[in-house]
Amino acid sequence: MNFAGKLLIAVLYALVTTTAFGQVRYPDKPVKIVVGFPPGTSTDTLTRLVAAKIADGLGQAVVVENKPGAGSSIAAEMVARSAPDGYTLLASSSANTINPSLYKLTFDFQRDLAAIGAIAEAPLLIVVHPSAGAQNLQQLIALAKSKPGALTYGSSGVGTFVHLNGELFKINTGTNLGHIPYKGSSQAIADVLSGQVQVLFSPASTVIPHVKAGKVVAVGIIGRKRSTDLPEVPTLAEGGVPGLNASLWSGLNAPAGTPAPIVDRLNRELQRALALPDIRTQLAAQINEPLPGTSEQFAAMIREDIDKWGRVVRTAGIKSE
Repeated sequence: MNFAGKLLIAVLYALVTTTAFGQVRYPDKPVKIVVGFPPGTSTDTLTRLVAAKIADGLGQAVVVENKPGAGSSIAAEMVARSAPDGYTLLASSSANTINPSLYKLTFDFQRDLAAIGAIAEAPLLIVVHPSAGAQNLQQLIALAKSKPGALTYGSSGVGTFVHLNGELFKINTGTNLGHIPYKGSSQAIADVLSGQVQVLFSPASTVIPHVKAGKVVAVGIIGRKRSTDLPEVPTLAEGGVPGLNASLWSGLNAPAGTPAPIVDRLNRELQRALALPDIRTQLAAQINEPLPGTSEQFAAMIREDIDKWGRVVRTAGIKSE
């Protein structure tokens, strides 16, 4: 269905579901959120966390359905082609803003999906094996510049969020680190713990235990602020590397053409959920920060991310596998 067709459906839907007082009758049946990753992953966990609270506010069940594959593009396309009625939503993530630069997609993430709101963001840590001899960010940069290509960093695969953060780090610092892609994060973590690779860009939650155990050294946080779990570790901006704030975020989107009153209602329920003390406690336990805000702010964040990762992919010459 093209955009014009979806817009017509949205207009007709708004007409038949609006009361005489201009209020949209929504929802009158369960709402589905499609997650493009397997159960138990970060996006899945965060979506289920807020879905239960959104359901309370809507007075209808909110069902989470996993449809993994192609870095969440299969789920995104499914939702983009769904009726714009507010009953099929996408659990979006940073991956959705990377994919347009790497793959030939049959839909446009910005055009075909409307932003509802961000849920949360998680910082990344740059960790170094002690044998590398870098105790802070500037030492790592100096070491990498003195031995171009000698230091290696591991990632969970070509084109993944952590890979692109490694390339963005290289661009912003003028360094040359060798990239070692793995099929998943577990082997990458294992090899940095053993010293086979020297550097790792990783979601903070997966490596903080190893930092606290002294197995790796955390030299910087890629995020907006320091982590309460590692308050002594500076952000990259504090460490002298500005312009590298790329947190791993999750959010909610709807098919383009979804009536504005429905998008506004969903955003209000999401904001209410994110303000609840128990939600904030559970997010903090997973080293996630809530990202309250309007749908317009979320749309702007998506636009900026797509532009940023597009530049990184082009500059680094990254090709999808």
